[in-house]
Amino acid sequence: MPKNIFIEDIMVRDVANATLPGSRDEVLKILKNKHISGVPVLKDSKVVGVVTRTNLLQNPEEEQLALLMTRDPITISSGSDLQTAARLLLEHHIRRLPVVDDGKLVGLVTVADIIGTIADMNIDIPIKDYVEKEVVAIYNETPLPVAARIMELAGVKAVPVLDSNLELVGIISDRDVIAASIIEDSVEMSDMSAGQDDDAWTWESMRDTMSIYYSVSRIKVPNLIGSDIMIKEPITATYITSVSDCARKMKRNRIDQVPIINSNRKLQGLLRDHDLLKPLIEIE
Repeated sequence: MPKNIFIEDIMVRDVANATLPGSRDEVLKILKNKHISGVPVLKDSKVVGVVTRTNLLQNPEEEQLALLMTRDPITISSGSDLQTAARLLLEHHIRRLPVVDDGKLVGLVTVADIIGTIADMNIDIPIKDYVEKEVVAIYNETPLPVAARIMELAGVKAVPVLDSNLELVGIISDRDVIAASIIEDSVEMSDMSAGQDDDAWTWESMRDTMSIYYSVSRIKVPNLIGSDIMIKEPITATYITSVSDCARKMKRNRIDQVPIINSNRKLQGLLRDHDLLKPLIEIE
């Protein structure tokens, strides 16, 4: 395995970012146009947060970036090594590390960047011990809003899709859900009582009220079904596929997870890119 691989060797230097004050719509546009899952948030050139697809999906009615972002993100310096980055990503269950030198954002390193490096390492360890066998899967006729809710409740970013024969026919990720989602504007009404609790002439059931109308903007997941947006014929692997081979599959196809199947295309588990960071640390 190559030694002394440093963050400055693999980080992205031209980093897409959002700034405060900012809005959800601006972030959503960046994520869709750049085909990325999250960006650092800057204020006065300093990194103050990170906002991701998960933040947007979990808070569909929130518009203010300051309330959507995750504050005080974990960062790393450009002189740190690959294993340090992998350990931080695993320990904190995150997907990206802003690279900060002297208080200034100089780059970004993601799980995908490290996977690209693992692809070139020729780690021939089979993936069997790193596969997640307890997998949340959905039926291909599941309504998309239900699928999105299942993903949120399960805390996963992707779900394999099965047909009535229990065969793997696709996969849906939060990237697919965001790409299909729209911003829906509506006007809602709230009644506010104008009566006083200590007013002797006001009956409990007959208070003066005034109606307040206000605009609500939310991210809406359309009423499609899973098979409408799923990635058909997903890239797969088996238990005996090597770590670096799986990393190459992820890098080549720009995917974050690989379903693990047997010879009958029955789902055995799911290998996520995070799982491939584990052998990197073990063989340090």
